[in-house]
Amino acid sequence: MRPLVLIKIALFLIGALIIADARAESASVTAALTSSETALGQPVQLEVKIKGTTNATPPQTIAVDGLQIALTDTRRSFEMHGFSSVESTLSYGYTIMPMKAGTFKIPPQPIRAGNTTLHTPELTLHVTDGPNRGMARGNQGATPNPFAGEDKLAFAELVVPKKTAYVGETIPVVLRIGFNSRTRVLGREPPNIGGQGFTMQKLGQEDRNLETIGGRSYIVYSYKSAVSAARTGSFQLGPIETKAVILAPRRGSGVRRMPFDPFDGDDPFANPLFSDPFSMLGERREVTVKSETIPLDVKPLPPGAPPTFTGAVGNFSMTADANPKRVQVGDPITVKVEIAGRGNFDRVSAPSLSDESGWHKYPPSANFKQDDDVGISGTKTFEMVVSPNERKPTLPPVTFSYFDPVKEKYVTLQSQALPLVVEGNAPPGPPIVTTTPKASSAASSPGATSQQPPQLLPLVREPGKIVHSFAPLYAQKEFWLAQVFPLVIAIGLMGWRIQRVRKSNWAAIRAAGFQRETDELLRKLRRDVLPPPEYFSDASRVVQLKTALKQNIEPGVVDADTAARVFALDKERSERMRRLFAISDELRYSGKANGSVSSDHRREALELIESLRP
Repeated sequence: MRPLVLIKIALFLIGALIIADARAESASVTAALTSSETALGQPVQLEVKIKGTTNATPPQTIAVDGLQIALTDTRRSFEMHGFSSVESTLSYGYTIMPMKAGTFKIPPQPIRAGNTTLHTPELTLHVTDGPNRGMARGNQGATPNPFAGEDKLAFAELVVPKKTAYVGETIPVVLRIGFNSRTRVLGREPPNIGGQGFTMQKLGQEDRNLETIGGRSYIVYSYKSAVSAARTGSFQLGPIETKAVILAPRRGSGVRRMPFDPFDGDDPFANPLFSDPFSMLGERREVTVKSETIPLDVKPLPPGAPPTFTGAVGNFSMTADANPKRVQVGDPITVKVEIAGRGNFDRVSAPSLSDESGWHKYPPSANFKQDDDVGISGTKTFEMVVSPNERKPTLPPVTFSYFDPVKEKYVTLQSQALPLVVEGNAPPGPPIVTTTPKASSAASSPGATSQQPPQLLPLVREPGKIVHSFAPLYAQKEFWLAQVFPLVIAIGLMGWRIQRVRKSNWAAIRAAGFQRETDELLRKLRRDVLPPPEYFSDASRVVQLKTALKQNIEPGVVDADTAARVFALDKERSERMRRLFAISDELRYSGKANGSVSSDHRREALELIESLRP
């Protein structure tokens, strides 16, 4: 039976190779650096992956002045998509050794894949002459941190390229979860990363590889992501944690060894799990895999930011163009600006005109196209519509500012002034009608009577005598003044009484409104369907409302310390209250729609606010 199974497996792999090679025309290539910055003498890895082909010819060396780049690793893996297709992936690892400091562009490299030629994207590497900025790994050394002692069935690892960063700087990270190849994973949860003070990008596409670590074979699942610090201070990234259900060899069960074992005891087919089709010799285990934490020091941005700086941190370039270039005064002109590079694109705002006088601006639109799995490199395109209010020979330069964490300084990009032809004049204002004294006097002079229409009666130029006649009492002004005084007094008394009644009911109306808002927010929180920023914003608002109901103060002035004092919270609950408001502020002001908040934090916040009794 065993030779027959091996023959079937061999035939299946041969068929997979034929299918994959037949699809070489749909091959694709990606390239990424383990870090976009390093120090002089510290190597960086370049990984090139080619999917959809089994035959590729990569360059052995890459010529870049100031860098030594050589091919040092080649791997091949297969991934099944159902039972009808198999995708082949070729991975080539290059080691980059910086020979001098500076900013280097690694040009696109041609790779022959089957019948097509692919090109890698252009990459940028910043090299400083500072101290070691090597990789900080969640588990130092070659042997991973196991969850089960001597069995070493699994490990978790967090890979971070640096230990210091600036506020808002985007730091790429890699989450790695490995399982011993002798086990079979029946089910597992996606990994999540703990810690506070930073936001995390959505995990990239899962990458699965077979690696040998510490003399043992592991199936490693890797996820690329990025973190961004929301405030200054010292933080702990991680740990990353996941839960899995695996089928492992029974404790104490022996493994038959062959007289000549080319796998040195690590042959997966020699394991009882694979010799038994029903896996009756395996032991089902529920495990939790957890990594160590990584320290991260976050520095504030230096003073002296230019007026056009809006929070962009990274390395960027800018191009600008405008159309049409021949318009009338008041006609719209579309200005297209592209900002490309690597950094926190969520804080990259639309550039501004260096001189906005004489121009009318409309709100811009934005579109982002990412170049990697997690969105820290790409191109953001803005389209701004402006219209001239007067004749203009050029469109003023467009300016954009960012902070470069490698150079540790602010950079302002400015485009060239674009020539325009603006025709026409500014729209005239409303006409002003005036009469000249000469025309008025001429119209009233005796010599001009022939041009006026005839009048029925001659003009009376001398006033007559004033005769006082009798007027009724109701027609006299003094009578109505005497009536207004008591009316004003009556209206004032009525208003005072109404105001007094309203003031007596104001507290009850205010409390009822606060209670209605509190009940509605609690219903939303209990359903637990809100995204993290809205969830914790509503939770902190409930605390403010309950505090206002208890103390008769305005909700907007309530913070964590005020709520703890009003409700006489103990030390532990006061700390939980401060953590609730800190998470709410972090998610609100960090510029990210998604936050790294666990379900335990949500449950803790709900229990805390429900325990507050106004």
